[in-house]
Amino acid sequence: MTEPVKGPASYFPSIEEKYGRPIAEWKELIRRSPLTKHMDLVSWLKSEHGLGHGHANALVAHTLAEDSAK
Repeated sequence: MTEPVKGPASYFPSIEEKYGRPIAEWKELIRRSPLTKHMDLVSWLKSEHGLGHGHANALVAHTLAEDSAK
């Protein structure tokens, strides 16, 4: 039996469904942005791409954590 997805990644199915882009595309947008601070990136996703706060926060948190683990 598989564990349910927890944390920021638990938002991914609804993000893809609501905004019509795959998660990989959102992560690439975040990585290409000249912004580096968490809340700056969240604000940018909200203002430029129309994401809700929770979805933007989940994408940024997951992407930055993934990148810092490299």
